[in-house]
Amino acid sequence: MDKIESMLGFEAGEFVEFLLGIGVKLAISIAVIVIGFWVANKLSKTVRNVLTKKETDASLVGFLSSLTSTGLKILVLVTAITQLGVEMTSFIAILGAAGFAIGMAFSGTLANFAGGVMILFFKPFKIGDYVNMQGEEGTVEEVLIFNTILSTIDNKIVILANGAVANGTIVNYTKAENRRVDWSFGIAYGDDLQVAKELLNKFIAEDTRILKSPAPFVGLGELGDSSVNLATRAWVNHSDYWDVHFDMNERVYNEFGAAGLSIPFPQMDVHVQKEA
Repeated sequence: MDKIESMLGFEAGEFVEFLLGIGVKLAISIAVIVIGFWVANKLSKTVRNVLTKKETDASLVGFLSSLTSTGLKILVLVTAITQLGVEMTSFIAILGAAGFAIGMAFSGTLANFAGGVMILFFKPFKIGDYVNMQGEEGTVEEVLIFNTILSTIDNKIVILANGAVANGTIVNYTKAENRRVDWSFGIAYGDDLQVAKELLNKFIAEDTRILKSPAPFVGLGELGDSSVNLATRAWVNHSDYWDVHFDMNERVYNEFGAAGLSIPFPQMDVHVQKEA
């Protein structure tokens, strides 16, 4: 024992006391992290519930609750580190020295945070809007501090980085109350153009979901290679867009034939010549 103590440079009792001290500090740090993270999650949920009850913008609710959780967890980690005996002045100096490297490494993350702030400030969309951005189309489910979450029509969850969203093109289909439905219906060359126009105007007039103002439009849009194409446009409430679109297609398919109109399709004529 004397040899071990001489090699270590201090007595065995001091070594045990040192280990106990480290163990106690480590246990306190772990307790701080566990309890602190639990409190952070509870406070984040409280913030969400309070803002929801006050009917705050849903986008802001998600952002602030996420920001509260992240900020509190950072404070908990700093507190846990100080419990290990690390001086805050030294810790801050280390953070300052590593700040540049960390900033470069997480430049994308910082850009996403800034993008989230821009989204909340300028409000190009809100929770529940149907949008197209970054090549993805769906309903906005949540706006967090770093990401925006979309739900697609086929029930996929798409997570987009706020930095890319804020700096990219955003198509918001539900920002305006009304939306225009566009069709192009083809009839064969030689069919009665006036009959086709009258039928389309009749279909539009009988659909109560189609708005009277702005006025619908039916006109000769294009003389195609295989068909005469009629451009048809009508305005509807954005919630009726797809129903009106599909119903009109179905009605044209079912009723054009009975009116003597044919819907042409591309075809190829092959001529066979017999050699003499």
